[in-house]
Amino acid sequence: MLTKTEITRNWLPRYTGMPLKEFGDYILLTNFGNYVTRFAEIFGCKIYGQDRAMQAASNGDGLTIINYGIGSSNAATIMDLLTAVQPEGVLFLGKCGGLKDSTEIGHFILPIAAIRGEGTGDDYFPPEVPALPSFKLHKFVSDKILAHGVDYRTGVIYTTNRRVWEHDEAFHDRLHHLRVIGIDMETATLFLVGHANEIPRGALLLVSDVPVTPDGVKTEESDRKVTSEWVALHLQIGIEAMTEIGQQGEKIKHFRY
Repeated sequence: MLTKTEITRNWLPRYTGMPLKEFGDYILLTNFGNYVTRFAEIFGCKIYGQDRAMQAASNGDGLTIINYGIGSSNAATIMDLLTAVQPEGVLFLGKCGGLKDSTEIGHFILPIAAIRGEGTGDDYFPPEVPALPSFKLHKFVSDKILAHGVDYRTGVIYTTNRRVWEHDEAFHDRLHHLRVIGIDMETATLFLVGHANEIPRGALLLVSDVPVTPDGVKTEESDRKVTSEWVALHLQIGIEAMTEIGQQGEKIKHFRY
């Protein structure tokens, strides 16, 4: 296998267990197996990759969901592998830590950009290249959020490859000075590698914790509560937004910059 296409067309099924022909034109990405399980229950479809690094399911009508794991390296991997099928749009349904007083657990965030604190993106573009979503994709998502009578926040997300930082006051101060609205481990990478691969991409983030407060650090119990109260809506908005884009057939790809 000498070309990127040859590699990714072999590796995407190898990582997910799903044949290439099963992938839809519109992709939902997640870090959590229960999102894939809920998706499969909604559409009555098969889950592939139970014994693989990633799990995936397709509804048979152009929409696929993939649990690609956690972290910026996995985010880059899936956005590279998806070049095997060249999707029309990719939406990340992720969770993040809220960093503003106005950002509470259960709020949704549509990031306008992400700061590249994870390092992975440096293998794709120089540091000066911003990590940005595809605006038109976010417009569809915004419309669906409002249709459900839910408010959302916008702002810049800080993406880090560091998982245990909640105890580090110096890092807290840095985040404060950066004026970011939230923190996660994937958004900047997904945006940047999507740009490198000319894949339209976006992110709808669910605030699952407020980690800069002592009682706001995520625990098993608090994450269970977030899942029970907000995950179903999070997934439903993603399904509706990407389904409507597919039905309308509107191109959401950026012009090159």
